Amino acid sequence: MTTSSLALLAAGVTSLTAALVVRLIFPPARSLASRVHPYLAPTRVGSQKHGPGSPIVVVFGPMIRSLAESVGRVLERSGGQVTVLKLRQAGWYRDSPEEEGVAAYRLTQLRSVSIAVGLGLVAGQFLGLSPLQRLILVALGLIAGGTRQRSALDSAVERRREQMRIEIYTVNQLLAMRVRAGGGVVSAVQQVVRRGEGEVIAELFDALRLHRSGWRAGDAFRRIAELTPEPFCGRTYRLLAAAEERGADLAPALLDLAEDVRETRRESLRRSATKRRAAMLVPTIAILAPVLILFVAAPLPYLITGWR
Repeated sequence: MTTSSLALLAAGVTSLTAALVVRLIFPPARSLASRVHPYLAPTRVGSQKHGPGSPIVVVFGPMIRSLAESVGRVLERSGGQVTVLKLRQAGWYRDSPEEEGVAAYRLTQLRSVSIAVGLGLVAGQFLGLSPLQRLILVALGLIAGGTRQRSALDSAVERRREQMRIEIYTVNQLLAMRVRAGGGVVSAVQQVVRRGEGEVIAELFDALRLHRSGWRAGDAFRRIAELTPEPFCGRTYRLLAAAEERGADLAPALLDLAEDVRETRRESLRRSATKRRAAMLVPTIAILAPVLILFVAAPLPYLITGWR
């Protein structure tokens, strides 16, 4: 790497660091559009959202979306339906239709891949690598950029699953109280949804929305049981569907499910605590054990051979 390239790289890094520090100390003021947007009428918002947009978006938008769709099909071999299911389980693009959510996710994948490949090309240029080495670096950037969004999506699904496992214990108890107080399954769910919030409440609201749109209550609960990422929530939804169709006593079963969730979370926390205690011992053993071995083994040559 030449001296001029090193100077240019150092200047670029210094400029970027200075810009980030200035942005952290003096953040830019919020735009007027972001302040007024929550108070606009829904019709105006919709018209602005679906308007033609700038000429650049009109000309290059379809090509970019087509390229993003092609890249997404290469990266996601499982198919579009699996991607839609994962996006729903992660809670991403919840307020958008399925097609728009998948398109936005594909654009995010394309942006991540483009940035990773661009960084690989720039690094190869600055480091003065051979063409083969640059190709390997670009391939590594392509792999990193392609797997980044997938890993983020899987992490979001896991976080949402853990959050729902925490919430379902309380939701089951509230539903049991509502059922014992009188009323049907749908009425109990409506009262809990009206007063609560959270990921489980959002899925129950989806079930009520399906029921209002013409689905039978049992089919609506089974539908969200198929889509939920948390197995305990699926058991609760299937129980609600069975109770709605067969008229079974729902409160004891809900309380039993709540206790199962509690025991499972307690066991999970116990295992996590054991793993963390074991992880805390690793640095101690790795640092102190060699020192102790040296102290013990240091006099052995003198004791065995008399050599100092």
